[in-house]
Amino acid sequence: MTTIIVRNNNVEKAIRTLKRKAQKSGLLKELRDRQYYQKPSEKRREAKKAAKKKQYLAQKKWDDMNGIVIIKGKKVKRL
Repeated sequence: MTTIIVRNNNVEKAIRTLKRKAQKSGLLKELRDRQYYQKPSEKRREAKKAAKKKQYLAQKKWDDMNGIVIIKGKKVKRL
């Protein structure tokens, strides 16, 4: 657990710092995931879905950087 120091009675800033540290450590995500039981097959399905989405977005970004557009279902390089 981390320690947050409140300086000059600035509680709002201390709360923001605490939330940021909890977000970076993944604590909030883990608590949300553990709130309800999820079968291992569902976890695998969700992981595959997330990986597929991540790959799609990376490919889309790469296509945009290299000037490639999709016309009628085919990838075509812009001139």
